Amino acid sequence: MRARALACCILVALLLFPMRSLAAGGPSVLASRSNRTNLVEAVLSEDPSRQFELIKAFALSGDPFVEQALTAWRGGSVYIFQSGENKIPFLLDSQTDADGKAKAIKLIDGSSLLDEAGKPLLFAADSASTDAPAADTNAKLRKAIKTTLGQEQNPDYIAFLEPVLKTEKSSEVIKAVREAIALIHITSEDESIRVPAVETLGKLRSIGSLVFLQKLRDDAKANPNKFGEQTTEAVRIAIRDIEEHIRYGNLFGTAFRGISLAAVLLVAALGLAITFGLMGVINMAHGELMMVGAYSAYVTQNLFRGWFGAAGTAFDSYFVAALGVSFGAAALVGIILERGVIRFLYRRPLESLLATWGVSLVLQQVFRHIFGAANVQVNSPSWLSGSFVVSDVLLAYNRIFVICFAFFVVLLTYCLLTRTSLGLQIRAVMQNRAMASALGVRTERVNMLTFAFGSGLAGMAGACLSQIGNVGPSLGQNYIVDCFMIVVLGGVGNLVGTVSASFGVGVTDQILQPWLGAVLGKITVLAAIILFLQWRPAGLFVTRSRSLEG
Repeated sequence: MRARALACCILVALLLFPMRSLAAGGPSVLASRSNRTNLVEAVLSEDPSRQFELIKAFALSGDPFVEQALTAWRGGSVYIFQSGENKIPFLLDSQTDADGKAKAIKLIDGSSLLDEAGKPLLFAADSASTDAPAADTNAKLRKAIKTTLGQEQNPDYIAFLEPVLKTEKSSEVIKAVREAIALIHITSEDESIRVPAVETLGKLRSIGSLVFLQKLRDDAKANPNKFGEQTTEAVRIAIRDIEEHIRYGNLFGTAFRGISLAAVLLVAALGLAITFGLMGVINMAHGELMMVGAYSAYVTQNLFRGWFGAAGTAFDSYFVAALGVSFGAAALVGIILERGVIRFLYRRPLESLLATWGVSLVLQQVFRHIFGAANVQVNSPSWLSGSFVVSDVLLAYNRIFVICFAFFVVLLTYCLLTRTSLGLQIRAVMQNRAMASALGVRTERVNMLTFAFGSGLAGMAGACLSQIGNVGPSLGQNYIVDCFMIVVLGGVGNLVGTVSASFGVGVTDQILQPWLGAVLGKITVLAAIILFLQWRPAGLFVTRSRSLEG
């Protein structure tokens, strides 16, 4: 029985061979509650035998969060925050602010560590141990973690691994076992065993084995007499295939993030396209309406946390409510803006541009005074937390939701414009304002409702953006230029053009940024749009109206 238990531990430790995610991001929150609890207990326990027992049990979890936390712990990057008698282990978020400080991510639930005022605690990314000491480790503990992560190549494990291939039905487990066996075989002195193992790792596109293959390549170069030409060639081909797989994975991962960003831009630009196309108003405060929606989501989250606690089904429903609140709050601000400022500046584009720019600055200062200059934390509900992996590309649930929600908003907007009386009036005013007014359409009411709807869409875009980006007083300034570019590129007031331009700009921007940098990438996109508009001034799709034709 003891031998069988030992074999099981060894087997599963090798099965959980570390797979590095291609889509980098902050700490994942995929860990189950039991894994989180055991992880915290392992870090805080003062009993070495209990720590070893818990660490070995993690080999059964198949949990990316556990792998990330154990790797960080082994490297001295898990820290302890002392709050009274409570000790809270945490990791540092991968994103840092302008001061080089990062948020603390609690191991127990993946949420941010907050101070007494409910704001995220920040720690210097390069010296967190100054304020919060690192969790204790020793050589034996680090070796146990290394074994659990499957980073040892021990030929004695072959006898336990090979029978699994005959009985196991899960393709993922079979792949992990084949990788583990191949990794062990590449250490063989027999080239007839070593070469097929290298070829297997290349065919499996084993990202985790890349480091071992590169080491084997270096050893072969240093000792050409020890390794034959077949090994050298097989290693070269395997490394080439894996690196090519990583490049394509990075490309698709970047494209996926670009699509999710494009979805947010689409929802925001959709409202701008309608208001700009209908009224010809250059609303520079449109980005701040996104900010209103994002902060509305933040306030809704805090209200639900105060009413229902920080976990549970009731709290998880906060984001559904936040979408409605964001729409309503931004629409209300839009109505006030339209009634108080814009209605006096119709057909005066320069004055409306300057006035709305001033309004945007006022709104920024108001929110900076209320919520502070620092970014606020909007946590994803459990049903939007985590991700799944397809061909080593990480697909986050919150980004998938944003993409689906954007298509829902497009469908809703299409139905509003083509299936309702308000939509009929909007289209009539867009085509010929004077004629629509002569036929009894209350154009001022249509202006107000259209501006409110467009502002509400911007608010919902801000709420969606809170799930995939930072929420701060300057949020709108980062997206207003992109929104105007999309509206002009797609064709002013054209729904299909807005959709096409949104995905074109969003995906292109995300693909270019890793190569050219954030600033140069945006400049390149802007230059390409300007050149396109020189050739086609009306944009991708021309909006036909009687007023234009006359």
